[in-house]
Amino acid sequence: MGNSSRSNLIRAVGVISSFTMLSRILGFIRDVVIARMFGAGMAADAFFVALKLPNFLRRLFSEGAFSTAFVPVFSDYRAQGDPQEIRAVVQSVFTMLALVLLAVVTIGELLMPLIIAVVAPGFKADAAKFELAIDLTRVTFPYILFISLVALAGGVLNSYRRFVVPAATPIILNLTLIGGAIGLAPLFTQPTMGLAVGVLIGGMIQLMIQWPALSGVGTPFRWRWDPHHPAIRRILLLMGPSVLGVSVAQINLLFDLFIASWLPEGSISYLYYADRLVEFPLGLIGIAMGTAILPALSDKASRADIDGLKHDLDFALRLVVIVNIPATVGLLLLREPLLTLLFEGGAFDSRSTELTARALLAYGSGLLAFSAIKVIAPAFYAMKDTRTPVRVAIVAMLTNMGLNLLLMVPLQHVGLALATSLAAFVNVGLLLYYLNRYIGYRMGRTFWSAVWRTTLASVAMALFLELWQTFLWQQHAGTFRQALVLTGGIAVAMLLFIAVAWLLRLHELRELVQIFQHGRRRS
Repeated sequence: MGNSSRSNLIRAVGVISSFTMLSRILGFIRDVVIARMFGAGMAADAFFVALKLPNFLRRLFSEGAFSTAFVPVFSDYRAQGDPQEIRAVVQSVFTMLALVLLAVVTIGELLMPLIIAVVAPGFKADAAKFELAIDLTRVTFPYILFISLVALAGGVLNSYRRFVVPAATPIILNLTLIGGAIGLAPLFTQPTMGLAVGVLIGGMIQLMIQWPALSGVGTPFRWRWDPHHPAIRRILLLMGPSVLGVSVAQINLLFDLFIASWLPEGSISYLYYADRLVEFPLGLIGIAMGTAILPALSDKASRADIDGLKHDLDFALRLVVIVNIPATVGLLLLREPLLTLLFEGGAFDSRSTELTARALLAYGSGLLAFSAIKVIAPAFYAMKDTRTPVRVAIVAMLTNMGLNLLLMVPLQHVGLALATSLAAFVNVGLLLYYLNRYIGYRMGRTFWSAVWRTTLASVAMALFLELWQTFLWQQHAGTFRQALVLTGGIAVAMLLFIAVAWLLRLHELRELVQIFQHGRRRS
């Protein structure tokens, strides 16, 4: 992988990560507001079910299976260079996707009581909780229509290497949810309805923001009834199997929701808040890298450049390692201070912090695997291979379900989080096995060198964090002091990791510096 290619990939990841960082910060503010206003009780559980269901479908219809099927097909049409045909593809797909989603939303609204009974059957034991979940989900469900069209727009823009608008769009949902919690919630008899309305408004605004950007690249959304367009057939053929392959993590979380509905009140909320902290580093590198690398891998695959594809993938995985190993160490060691600072207060008490921290320990252990899946799976989709990931996904999903049933009794909600992490490692292992079998990709000396150097630097960081917690962290200090101590500790820990990694000659860090310096000189 040449300097230019690596520089482009890192620049794309940097753009996406920067906006993801802003979105995650606003997401934390959003979750702080929700936690302190609604805690981890009945109303919060019902809202998180209402949020989870459209998010699950979003993965199937939008940035999960659909995007991984659409981008390689669209890249082929772009390579032909016919502007009229490119517009025809986008507009035909837009029309079919919108009509399908309108049908899904209509059916979902009519059958919502049945859907909630299937997804969260444990709620039926509490009539008020069950009815609230139905009402909230009816409001949030149309979000799937708007956010899926947003994902289509993002796939088009990403294919043109226009990463800024798609990366910035998720910020809107955080803002509308904050507004819903603070401004709308007091207007309703059931305050969580304000959050549900915030979700719906967020989806609408995100689509409005994407619309002008599409015109800027010459592919505006327009109604175009052409159900027999070859691109639609190709996308459907790729998308069918990949619905399960890409969305395995979401299917696992949905099954967690099913099981958690039978557990004590608050279990769904504990899992949600823990998952939100894991999503922060996952979004910064895993999702960002996966989004940026798919067009690059698709380009290599379309030119039959398998060596180039393997080099890109190997470099991306090494970046995943050098970010996620220290991130995992920091997340696990600082789980209680982070939760205390971010969420504890108001309706979210110390008991909620303790139970959420247990879930975070289990979820955080799988961070490296969650990120690796986001990078490895696109290699198969770039090569138009959707069968292999779906076979792997089935094994991982069955593993998760079996572990859920095995661990839920002794560990309750923590068992569900642990099962998800273990299933993710099974997923990664099988994906790597098939990559080696099909194209000869294997993690060589450079990869394992990055692993052990990163691990040693992370051990030094871990020792510092243990001493820091022992002597400086005070569980019951004021919020300002806690924030100062925690941010200072994290900053020093990061600098220590970088210094040790540099002394250990972790080449990926040096390479990043050289690429950034090269980019500045070119500028």
